Formats: sequence, structure tokens, C-alpha cells
Amino acid sequence: MKPLFCLLLLSSVPLFAADLQALQKLGAKVTETAGIITQVSVKCDAFTEADFRTLGSFTTIKDLTISGKTITDDTLAMLTGLTELERLSSDGIQLTDEGFKHFAAFQKLKSLSLFHPAFRSKAFTGSGLAHLKALPKLEKLTFAGSTAGDVALEAIGQITQLKEFRTWHTAQTQAGNVHLSKLPLTALRVGQRLPEWGKDSPVSFDESSMMTISQIKTLESLELTEARLSAKIIPQLKSLPKLTKLRIETVDISVADVEAIQAALPSCKVDFKAMTEADKDALLVKKLRL
Repeated sequence: MKPLFCLLLLSSVPLFAADLQALQKLGAKVTETAGIITQVSVKCDAFTEADFRTLGSFTTIKDLTISGKTITDDTLAMLTGLTELERLSSDGIQLTDEGFKHFAAFQKLKSLSLFHPAFRSKAFTGSGLAHLKALPKLEKLTFAGSTAGDVALEAIGQITQLKEFRTWHTAQTQAGNVHLSKLPLTALRVGQRLPEWGKDSPVSFDESSMMTISQIKTLESLELTEARLSAKIIPQLKSLPKLTKLRIETVDISVADVEAIQAALPSCKVDFKAMTEADKDALLVKKLRL
């Protein structure tokens, strides 16, 4: 029995090496844990269907980072065997609303990042995000750089298991933000929409948005970015009883106002980095048209 055991052990080594080589040929960066492939990062721009099937065969992956317009409803379906996934980060995927149903296969998913999903695609309104309700362990969601707007925020407001949410450069309006108050969030990052050139683009985040944010009484951490703010937001911040961390970044606000906010929130650590006048002009005026 001992020689047979050794033979089996030895035969498994080249098999794993071959598996690892198959991923590396796709340009993937691979991390192993105890000899098992658990983390993969790969650009899928040139992927064929066969390549997606190869990636989908590595069912031990827990952390996956993918990007590329080849990630569609059909090719995502080829990855549904990755049932151990706990974290998925994507950039530029081209899913339709219906395509989000495939996420139901990832029942262990805890964190999902969607950067530039289906940018300018009419087949994605954001309503498909409601499919994420089927993921019981999903607690962290990033939705950034999307031309989907209030419909997407309405769908996200239905994912009531979320604890952390981050959004910026999306197309929602102030009305869309209201849906966030339905969530028991402990952490929130909110930034500005990107304006459509040649069209009137109302801001998605300003001082009036703080009335909505103040309704999320579970917040412990809050990041405010890409806006013009002042100490006028103090009453809304003070109405958040659990807030212990506040980050104000790429925001036009005076040092005196930040000091007033810190004084009004003695139990909250305020992290602030002042913008230069050049940065205000480049980002807030020219890029965001604030």
C-alpha cells in the first residue's frame, strides 16, 4: 500500500503544476494557500470562451479580480462553478440587468466591487442589481463609474444585508440617494456624479444630501468626497450616534469649518486633507462642474 500511496502523491504534483501553468498562460497573477489556488487577478480583454471555462474550473478561488468587456452574461455564466468566492472585484464588465442573476451562484460572496459596469449600455439600467439580494453573506458593495443612476440606487436599497457601501462617479441624483437610508450601513463612502457633457447634470452630492445620510443611524464610518461643504453639516453629523470615523477628502471646505466639525464631534476621529486651489479648479470646476 505504501508504494501505491507514494505513486498517487507524486502523480498529483504535476497535475497541480499543469493547472497553475494554465492560469499563468492566461496572464493571471495567482496566490496559493496551503498548496491551493485561492486568489486570482487577471485581465480578460482577450479571453475566449475556452479561457473563461478554464478560469471557471478553478473552484477553490476565494478572491477574484477580473476586468474587460469580454465579461458578459454568457461568459459570467461560465464562472458560476466558483462557489467558494468570497470577494469579487470587476472593472468594465458588460452585463445586462438580466445577467446579474448569475451572481446567485456565489452564495459565499461577502464583498463585490463593480467599477465602470456596462458603461453607457442601454441594456443595463441598474435594476439587475436587485438580484444581489439572493446573496446572504454579501456585506460590502462598491458601485462606481456607472452611467446607471437612480434605478440602480433603488435596487441597491433592496440589498438589506449590506453593511458597507461605496459609490462615486455614478449617474444618480439626490432622489436616488434616498434609497440608501433603507440600509443598515455601518460604513458609507459617497462621492460626486460625473456630468454629461452638453447636458445639465444636477449634483448627486452636496450639503442637502446630508439630510438623507443622517437617517442611517447605524453609520460608524463615513467618507465624503468631491463636493463643496461647510460646517453647516454639523447637525446632520451629530445625529449619527455611532459615528466614530469621518473622512473628508477632495472636498472644498475651509480648515476652520473642519475644526468646527471636529469640535462638535469629540468622539469621532476626523481625517481631512485640504485641497490646493489648482486641484479645486481641475477636479471640482473643470471635471465635475461644481
